[in-house]
Amino acid sequence: MTRGEASAVETVREALEAVERIGHLRAFVEVWPESALECAARVDAAVASGGVHLPLAGVPLAVKASEGTGSHQARRLVAAGAVPVGSTSVPGPGTPWKTWGDNGKGPTLNPWNGDRVPGGSSAGSAVAVATGAVPLATASDGAGSTRIPAAWCGVIGYKPTTGLLPARDRAGLTVGGPIARTVADVELYRSAVLGGRPVATPPRPRVAWSPTLGFNAPDPEVVELAERALRRWARSSGATVSVPRLALTDPAETWLARRERGHPAGVPSEDLSALDAVLSSVDLLATPTTPNRAHPHAGPGEVMSVGYTWLFNLTGHPALSLPAGLTGDGLPVGLHLVARHQEDSLLLAAARDAERALSPWPLLDT
Repeated sequence: MTRGEASAVETVREALEAVERIGHLRAFVEVWPESALECAARVDAAVASGGVHLPLAGVPLAVKASEGTGSHQARRLVAAGAVPVGSTSVPGPGTPWKTWGDNGKGPTLNPWNGDRVPGGSSAGSAVAVATGAVPLATASDGAGSTRIPAAWCGVIGYKPTTGLLPARDRAGLTVGGPIARTVADVELYRSAVLGGRPVATPPRPRVAWSPTLGFNAPDPEVVELAERALRRWARSSGATVSVPRLALTDPAETWLARRERGHPAGVPSEDLSALDAVLSSVDLLATPTTPNRAHPHAGPGEVMSVGYTWLFNLTGHPALSLPAGLTGDGLPVGLHLVARHQEDSLLLAAARDAERALSPWPLLDT
C-alpha cells in the first residue's frame, strides 16, 4: 500500500464492513467510520504526493478502549499511516478475573466458541484480529493481558521488554503491545513503535521447555499441544530443546503487592538467579501461554489463567504467544516464548521461524 497499489479508503471501507459483520461478537465499544475514512483519504493523498514514507499506510487499526488513540503506541502507529477504525472491548467491573470483555451491550464472545470468553483484558482486540476484521490491534499487558487473549483467540500477542514503552500503570507492570495474525505484522508494529529491524534466527536456536515453571498445575491437553508445537518447530529448524529443572515460586503474592499497594515488590532473588541461569544457557524459554483453555463466561474457577505470564511482567522479560493448535473441543491454545532482556529482535526472529514451521495454523474462516 505504501507504493499506491491499493487505496487506503477502499481498504478501510472493507474493514468497516468486516467490523459490522462481527457485531454479534461485541468486540468493539465504538466504531468511527467517518473519521476513519477521512484519515484514510489523507493517507492516500500523502502516498500520492510521494513526499512521506508511511510503512503502515492505510492499515486498519483497532485500539484498546482503555487506551484509545492517545497512547504512545497508537500515536506512533497512526504517524506511520495506520488508520484507527474503532475501540475494542475490555472487562467491566464485577469480577476479580479479567479474562473477558464487555462493550456495554453484553459480554464479548470468543469467536471460536461463543460460550467461552476471549481472554482479557485486551479482549476485543484479540477478537477483532482473530476474525480478520483488522490485521492489527493495540493491546496492553500487566499480567498477560495481551498474550492470554491472543492465545485463546488463536492469534499472536507480543509483550516487549519492560521499559521500551511508557508504563501504563504506577506499578510499572503494564506494557503496551500488539495483537496480530502474522509475525510480519508484529515486526511492522515494532519498527513503527519501538524502532529496530528484523534479525536472523540463530542457526540452531536453543530452547528450554518448562511445562509448569514449578508452580502451575496445567490442563494436560494444553501442555501437550504447546509442547507438540515446540517440538515440531525444533524438528524443522534444528533447534535443540532442553528440559531444565525450573522450580520457581508462584509470583501471585509479589504481583498483587506491587499492583494493588504500589509496593516495590520484586521476584525473590533465588528465582531470579534460577531464571537467569536458564536464560544464560539458551536463547529462549518456552512454556504454554496459559494453564487452561478459554473458560466459560461464568468464570475460570480456581485456575489462575495468568499462571505462566505474570511472572514476566514482574521480571520485565520480552515474551510472545504463538498459536499452538486446537484442543479436542476446538479451542485455541498458545505457545509462550520468553527471551532475555532487550533481546526482542531475537524473540521475533524465532517467532517468525516458528510461524513458518507451524503454518498453516488454524485460522477462523471469515
